[in-house]
Amino acid sequence: MSDKLVIGIHAVDLLLKKSADQINKIYLQANRQDAKAQRLISLAAKHRIPVVRWDKSKLDDMTDENHQGIIAELSQTGSTVLSEYDLYDLVENKSGDITLLILDGVTDPHNLGACFRNADAAGVDAVVVPKDKSVGLNSTVRKVACGAAETVPFYAVTNLVRALKTLQELGVWIIGTAGEAEQTLFESQFSGSLALVMGAEGKGMRRLTRENCDQLIKIPMKGSVSSLNVSVATGICLFEMMRQRELSQS
Repeated sequence: MSDKLVIGIHAVDLLLKKSADQINKIYLQANRQDAKAQRLISLAAKHRIPVVRWDKSKLDDMTDENHQGIIAELSQTGSTVLSEYDLYDLVENKSGDITLLILDGVTDPHNLGACFRNADAAGVDAVVVPKDKSVGLNSTVRKVACGAAETVPFYAVTNLVRALKTLQELGVWIIGTAGEAEQTLFESQFSGSLALVMGAEGKGMRRLTRENCDQLIKIPMKGSVSSLNVSVATGICLFEMMRQRELSQS
């Protein structure tokens, strides 16, 4: 299954609206004549993207995912994973404060896809992961992200600790999440350029990552469970950061 496929009606719709230049071709189930399909055909025509009508069996052969009768094929030249040096350029050239989401060792594509959706909704400038011990930008991630994997820049760094230190030198405050932190999310004050670091499923951040954060925070837990899914925790943290920033600007 190709990693250059975007699958499902909502993901392809958002991709057409925000990053149509990345699409090489769209495959549409032959018997789909509904309003959503017609709208996608119109959008594709506007951007001069060919739409190929295929039987459902052919679409099934392209992916194991529930494709909903539509698959977009990305061009080979479309941007996907960017390097750490591109990341530093982004930070240096950003007008105003920057917000980064750093995921330390998230290996579940469904979690990464959900984190992309959170990042897009909260106005995050980029998602950053280590090249090793982290899921890449595959078709499952793209489908779960519902188009956000094409709207939020994605950077893979060779050495995460080195990247954190470089970001700090560029004026980015690194905030890590850890259950043992003394300060809660709601006791913290967020301003300036920030990078939120979320740890892997179950294990949390690696030791060296934790030691190189400027600040550690935790989500206060009132019930019996000890932790939250990484994508849920990411959403809570990002939207609290966004809420505080909007209040400070009002």
